[in-house]
Amino acid sequence: MTHRLYAWFARGALAVVLAPAALAGIVVYEEGDRKIEIGGRIQLQYLHLHPESGDSTDKLFFRRLRPYLAGSVTENWSGKIQFDFGEALDQNEVAIKDAYMRYTGFRNTTLTFGNLKTGFSREFETSSKYQQLVARGFAGDHNFGSPSRSMVLRYNGHTEGKKLNWSAAGGMAQHDPAVNRMDFESVVVNQADFNEGPLLVGRVDVHPLGQTPFRRGDFEHGDPKFNLSAAAFSWSNDDDVNRYTLDSGMFDPVASDIDDDGLPDRADLDSATGFELSAGFRGLGISADVELQTIRGETVDPAFSRGIYVAGETQLDILAFDGGYMVLRNRLEVTVGWDSIDADGYEEQWERLTLGLNAFVNRHNLKFQLNYFMDENLLGVRGDDADSIQFQAQYVF
Repeated sequence: MTHRLYAWFARGALAVVLAPAALAGIVVYEEGDRKIEIGGRIQLQYLHLHPESGDSTDKLFFRRLRPYLAGSVTENWSGKIQFDFGEALDQNEVAIKDAYMRYTGFRNTTLTFGNLKTGFSREFETSSKYQQLVARGFAGDHNFGSPSRSMVLRYNGHTEGKKLNWSAAGGMAQHDPAVNRMDFESVVVNQADFNEGPLLVGRVDVHPLGQTPFRRGDFEHGDPKFNLSAAAFSWSNDDDVNRYTLDSGMFDPVASDIDDDGLPDRADLDSATGFELSAGFRGLGISADVELQTIRGETVDPAFSRGIYVAGETQLDILAFDGGYMVLRNRLEVTVGWDSIDADGYEEQWERLTLGLNAFVNRHNLKFQLNYFMDENLLGVRGDDADSIQFQAQYVF
């Protein structure tokens, strides 16, 4: 049944792509409370990686192929389904992204439930189609502690002038027990050895000079605006799936996966908490964002030491900045980014400097991006450096 559903959606998505331009990315039907909207995004990327300790590699691939269908049939209710044909896992041909229902009948309030973003990390809250750099920084990467889309109920509210926004979300999320990262995934991923448990997230955004968009790029050199944000999350293991831990709470070397060095590369996570402080500025042709995160995690085995963990604990300290200046209004932007991440198990802090150029044909709907990344101490390994070039062509319809 699932494969037939995917096949049906694939045929529908192809029909959307081949439809006349007048129908693309717009409301194709609306009558009373009934409404249908179709659209999507294509992100084609080229990556050339040059590590100092090995041979260069390159690849050409679709980073994202995301058609979506949204609509409503009842007053104040709407829904959205979005798949990604560019992001597959194991035997899955597609990945489920947004899949939710939304109620907007309350004043200044929105209730959304299903698979969606939870509210943590300014970088992740900003859609991939509105990013300034080709790749999200450490602060928005779900491999380093920021919860990905999850099955939650999310409440969003704001004041009349939208100078103060807030949100709260609660639901379930999974953790991929790899030891070199802290990767939170949605329960729709459904991997047999993923830890699972409840997730709670809260967020507050303050816009003193009026609503400041999270999307990058000040195309019109507008008046200066800025906002300040704070967020936090808590996740805990409900102990339904602890494949790599004995009943005594100790690491199980028999059940664990072992890497080429004969050491474990999987470990169950018991709990995690994260805190975010961030800010954004838009105006005068400048678009800049800075984000600070502290994320703590504890493994079920209090003595486990491997990867990012030391004696069953880790703290990820992340600092991220990206900015740009619109050299030619609506056409050309120069960009720069700097990211750092440190973990208890790292030998040295991992740092990344990014230089880039964005060329816009139709703002974020059709743009071309070129980035040069300089990484030092990859995954916290002292002296493991690499440079890379990434090019992305994006079309949003």
